[in-house]
Formats: sequence, structure tokens, C-alpha cells
Amino acid sequence: MLSITTFATIAQWAGIATLGLGALALLAFVLKWDFRFRLVGVTGFMGVLTVGLFALSLGPVTRTVIPGALHYVVVYDTGSTQTVIALPPQVTESELEATLRQAASDQFSRGRFSRGEDQLTIRARTIVHPRPGVSEPLMLGQVQRSLSVRDDEQMTISINQQHLARLPQAEA
Repeated sequence: MLSITTFATIAQWAGIATLGLGALALLAFVLKWDFRFRLVGVTGFMGVLTVGLFALSLGPVTRTVIPGALHYVVVYDTGSTQTVIALPPQVTESELEATLRQAASDQFSRGRFSRGEDQLTIRARTIVHPRPGVSEPLMLGQVQRSLSVRDDEQMTISINQQHLARLPQAEA
């Protein structure tokens, strides 16, 4: 993954290329070259590209990785205070906790609507099959975190031990 300093370096080179193309376009107008308007378009595009690369160099692009977290799928997201993620049925308690922390980090966004609440609730679920042809969803746990604080030290994780005990054991 590209870092902030890499984007800054690329933005600098794109800025130099934009200035060079701008000078070339100016020269094309002075000398009345046939392709002068194409150079204006290329210069404008390079200007937009440079601004975008500069914007990427301002903010963090990196993703926090929680050790032990499993891959999850977001199955429901209101865009505000409720999200549900799906996990495989062979999850352990430590993997569940790490995955809930990972989801809390990944799903944080200052653009979420609060709707009067200041907490984002992320629930983890899985589907078990007690009999052939029967599927049963199990809510394994949830994490509640702040909607406004990026590094929330007050987030609470609760795990449903009864549902976790009903999961099939992973074969060793």
C-alpha cells in the first residue's frame, strides 16, 4: 500500500509535469501549433490529477490491522448507527473479539448519521445448520463504539457465550 510520503512525492512530480505541459501549451499558442488545444486539455487533466494526488498525501490511507481478526462480510449497514457482519461458523472467542475490533476500526466514518445516538453498534452473526435444509442465524456478539472519536478507548465488546457454545468445533 502506498504511504503518505509516496503520494507526496508522486504529487510533486505530477506538479512539475503539469507546469511543463502548461509551458508547452503556452508555447504552442504563441507559435500557433495545430495541437495547442489538445495540450490545454492534457494540462487541465494533469492539474486535476495533481490536485487529487496532493489530497491523498494529506490524509491517512493506511488501514489498521488487528492480529487474529478473521475476514468478515458486511451484510447490513444503515449508514448510521447499525451494522451487521457475517463470520464463518468455525470462529473462536478470541477470533470473534479480534474481528469485532477490526470491524469497529474499519467501519468508523465521520460521515455516518447519528440519528440522535452517539454509538455505532456492529453485530457479528453466523449461520449454522442444525439439520439438513435448516439454517439458523446466531448473533455471536457486538461492539459499540463512538461515532465521533476515531481511536475510541471506551468501546464495549459483548460476546454471547450461549450462541458461541452452539458453534461447530473446528477440526484439529
